[in-house]
Amino acid sequence: MRVVHVVAAALIDAEGRVLVARRPEDVHQGGLWEFPGGKVEPGERAEEALARELDEELGVRPLAARPLIRVHHAYPDKAVCLDVWRVTRWDGEAHGREGQPLAWWAPADCDPARFPAADGPIITALRLPATYLITPEPGDDRAAFLDTVEAALQRGVRLLQLRAKTLAPAALAELHGRVQALAHRFEAHVLLNAEPALAAAIGADGVHLSTAALRALDRRPPARHWVAASCHDADELAHAARIGVDFAVLGPVAATATHPGAPVLGWQRFAALAGAAALPVFALGGLAPADLDAAWRHGAQGVAAIRGLWSAPNARA
Repeated sequence: MRVVHVVAAALIDAEGRVLVARRPEDVHQGGLWEFPGGKVEPGERAEEALARELDEELGVRPLAARPLIRVHHAYPDKAVCLDVWRVTRWDGEAHGREGQPLAWWAPADCDPARFPAADGPIITALRLPATYLITPEPGDDRAAFLDTVEAALQRGVRLLQLRAKTLAPAALAELHGRVQALAHRFEAHVLLNAEPALAAAIGADGVHLSTAALRALDRRPPARHWVAASCHDADELAHAARIGVDFAVLGPVAATATHPGAPVLGWQRFAALAGAAALPVFALGGLAPADLDAAWRHGAQGVAAIRGLWSAPNARA
């Protein structure tokens, strides 16, 4: 089946809303909403196609854009590769130059059922931040641990994984409650790295699956918001997408202090794996907010880290 290479833009306004357009009734996937864009012409770079399509469709010229996600999807009649860009600054006022209805929606209000199936991972990527903090194991000083969590939230962390494998369930539930209360003050979410049943029982915002837990599941576990998974190869990424995991972390991309001497993927291998995945993928392993630009260039949602975010100077959105 021939693959159609398409660029699409997620134009984000000052209020964090994204621009969507309604497809004509008489075309493929007619009547559904989509992110503006179109086919890449032979010999055209993605950035050139993006600028051309936005001018033709909306009358705007992108001034600040970065890769968001690449999605491969096969419909019964065609296959597409969606090269999606996050555009935060542009010249001109967006309007439907082809008569298409436009709307500005918060990502949380984008119902995947109203979009083509290929756009599901794009909506997820728009809802996720660019950094994912993984906590270290809590020590005996819980007050210091909570102070550091709060400091990370103040710096901009909006998604974190509570990883406390050494705690008994009752102690884990108590610590989780305190971490989650802090996070919710900042409109952030906490995923618990634990058995899905335990995460659901104590009211976690979501669950983070270890690689072993991921491989043992044949369907998405229940969660209030997010289900994430740790992956290391293409098979695990494919399994995560197949059972309905929202996003994955993939690594290690670089050497880490916690696993000295462990094999690393490097950015090129990471890009190949993330680019073929059907869900947003955070880059993990020896990374920090300073690595975000490199992560985005190589197809990552952003960076996940323990040391790099636990006491990093900032966490970019």
